Amino acid sequence: MNNFCRSLFAGMVLMLSAGCASTANNNLNSLLWMQSSAEYKASAVQTYNAAFQNIDAALADRSWTAAMEQDGDCVSLPPAVVMDIDETVLDNSGYMGRLVLENGAWSADTWDEWVALQEAAAVPGAIEFINAMRGKGVRVILISNRECRKRSESGEPCPQQTDTIANLRKAGMLDPGPETILLKGEEPGWTSEKKSRRERVAKKYRIVMLFGDDFGDFLPGVKSAITPEERDRLVGEYRGYWGKKWFMLPNPTYGSWLDILSEPKSGYIKTYGNK
Repeated sequence: MNNFCRSLFAGMVLMLSAGCASTANNNLNSLLWMQSSAEYKASAVQTYNAAFQNIDAALADRSWTAAMEQDGDCVSLPPAVVMDIDETVLDNSGYMGRLVLENGAWSADTWDEWVALQEAAAVPGAIEFINAMRGKGVRVILISNRECRKRSESGEPCPQQTDTIANLRKAGMLDPGPETILLKGEEPGWTSEKKSRRERVAKKYRIVMLFGDDFGDFLPGVKSAITPEERDRLVGEYRGYWGKKWFMLPNPTYGSWLDILSEPKSGYIKTYGNK
């Protein structure tokens, strides 16, 4: 690397660590990977194929449950899979694409505008898996942090649920309904921490699989006040769940993995040559 390139690289690192580049611009390569790479599509399809190959074993074993919130005797409960929506079933990279190209940042208002458009496509493999569950007698419950909030032009208490149902239908999901889509803020106590909603589902169903793109879709207390090392330890502790009961979709663009890092985030970058 010549002196000019070294200087240019050093300047870019300083800009990033100082926060001069927006999160949207930092997402350029991540977004390109999600939208254009065969590798992303293959990893998503691979995830859902693996889940489908395990579902019969999950149904045959009446003691099988994937949820830490499942207490008491669940053997007599009907089976269900619990799934996140965004970046697990629906692909919102179109919204993120605008942020990148316009050097914008996420906001509740622009996100709500995107939800209202009902334009999110399906994550590869997701709809096929969901619809296949109908034939196996498995209920699909969607727990999402899409937030219920009123709009000035609508008297609905949760127009986001109506929009999400319509979007899921457009994406090909058979018969999505409000009783199986649990949004943030839909009921008191339903925060971004999904534990209370998993507890609700666990009272009625035997949860045989969990799907998500964030660690919080599987375990409580992992989205704040925790270190990357502690999260890594939990991955190892539940090693037997991944690819069998828990199925993680790749999302390099946002999530609690990023939120838990303190500033400057460049300090987490590993390199070589420095003792």
